[in-house]
Amino acid sequence: MGNALGFLFGHCCRPSSAQGVAFELHTIPVDPRSVVDGDGINVFVSTSDPRESCLVPQEVQIAALERSEARARRDYTRADALHQSIVEAGYRVINIQNEEVLARKYRIRLKGIDAPESDMPYGKEAKEELARIVQGKCLRVLVYEEDQYGRSVGDIYCDGIFVQKVMLKKGMAWHYKAYDQRAEFAKWEKNAQAKRVGLWASPNPEEPWEWRRRHKREGR
Repeated sequence: MGNALGFLFGHCCRPSSAQGVAFELHTIPVDPRSVVDGDGINVFVSTSDPRESCLVPQEVQIAALERSEARARRDYTRADALHQSIVEAGYRVINIQNEEVLARKYRIRLKGIDAPESDMPYGKEAKEELARIVQGKCLRVLVYEEDQYGRSVGDIYCDGIFVQKVMLKKGMAWHYKAYDQRAEFAKWEKNAQAKRVGLWASPNPEEPWEWRRRHKREGR
């Protein structure tokens, strides 16, 4: 098994000291298919990361080792069954440059923005824009909290670029003022409105939170 599966060893690191940030993630390269919509993405973090190495459940550690041994014996049926148990536990074995990496899955909700829902105007465009930004890149995620759906709410940086800033300036999302009052977010949104880019090309775009409330009320 490759060095990247050396998750049985390692030490816990301290949480980020940034204000309001609970912890920081550094992902493996992102598959664009992991982008859920314009403000949501699934990412994977290698368990060789110091923070992750001490969080891996023992049953996942054992399953990963047994899977490697099964593959060495060419017992692929057994290996696939073991990998399924790993996936069900929130992990996955991913091949990166011919090396197997055991990684933990995190569902990320981009903090401070709300993109159009898939069935809304510009919903498809917002998802495609986020996928274009993160595709094949390693991300830095500053996680603040967990939301009611079990997603990690955080800021995402890609090659030093603040992803929420790009989405707002391109008119691919609203500033989610109810949950984030950062002044720069309001500024980026206002600039996009003034330029009538993205969703602001429409004369009166409906906010996604209002769209969700309306559809819930109508029982859709």
